[in-house]
Amino acid sequence: MIVIGIDPHMKSHTAVAVDAASGRTLAETTVGADAQGHEQLLLWARSLGPERCFALEDCRHLTGRLERHLLPRGGRLVRVPPKLMAAARSSARSYGKSDPIDAAAVARAALREPDLPVAVLVGPEQEVRLLADHRDDLVGERGHIQKRLRWHLHDLECGLELPPRVLDRYVWLERVEAALHGLPPSTRRRIALEQVQRCRELTAEVRALEREIRSLMGALAPELLALPGCSALLAAQLVGQVAGAARFSSEAAFAMHSGTAPLPVCSGNSTRHRLNRCGNRRLNAAIHMIAITQACMHPPAIAFMERKQSAGMSSREARRCLKRYIARTVFRTLLRSEQARAGEVVQAEFAAKELAVAV
Repeated sequence: MIVIGIDPHMKSHTAVAVDAASGRTLAETTVGADAQGHEQLLLWARSLGPERCFALEDCRHLTGRLERHLLPRGGRLVRVPPKLMAAARSSARSYGKSDPIDAAAVARAALREPDLPVAVLVGPEQEVRLLADHRDDLVGERGHIQKRLRWHLHDLECGLELPPRVLDRYVWLERVEAALHGLPPSTRRRIALEQVQRCRELTAEVRALEREIRSLMGALAPELLALPGCSALLAAQLVGQVAGAARFSSEAAFAMHSGTAPLPVCSGNSTRHRLNRCGNRRLNAAIHMIAITQACMHPPAIAFMERKQSAGMSSREARRCLKRYIARTVFRTLLRSEQARAGEVVQAEFAAKELAVAV
């Protein structure tokens, strides 16, 4: 068995083949980060032996095209978190940092950690994540423009008192625009008018994306939307960040990935735990928002919190227990949705074959 560690870059990929039994470096190569280079890498890997596994540093913005090239051609891929590479480099006999050293560290980290997540071909989860990330980028851009616009309005003394968080509403943007038109022409006034127009455009784009996400989530994970406190945007974050619940071996592994699994305080006391600050923080933030909403509005969650606090827990500790329970529910819900979609695909393929036979 050969493990091929790959250090990805924007213009090139460096690969090092390591023997799984001895950890000895067998060969190395560098190819371009394009279709021709990916094919060269695959041919080079096939020449090393029939049994091989690719280990990629988990930088999916760099490895997406490479994964899409290798997976359909029978390659097994695992993703290695960058923090594991640092440990592999520090324990190696070679010093320094280079592409071959990093690629060998990726391969040895994959050998040391047998339960790394296996890469799969992207599905509808990638579309959801792209839409959610694009919406977040637009909201952030609008927020920066709104801050600058408020300072311009303060300096211009337009006589309009703006409440907090109203510059994403068309009615307030129209009031600001009318107040600016009543001022004498100046460079600051012109810039403020352009910023008002840009806020209006970004608001329209954000709302269109939210409608698209809401429609997509209604078809992709309707059971997740039925979860109390889970809006369409939070559901999109969950689906996009999880990227397939079936890739986790258990709901405990999912809880550790989301940072909701408690960590023991010490080896001599198994009853005390501390806050888990590891895992996917965006996924953790989405679960946290659901927990906050349920703790305020959902009667079963309120009763759960009261039971935990009556047992001696603080409100924060009780909320962490609630987040752990929500993570279990989210994992099972996503897994059921994915299994249902897989069953529909199988039924559709079977119906198509029957139709072909009948014709």
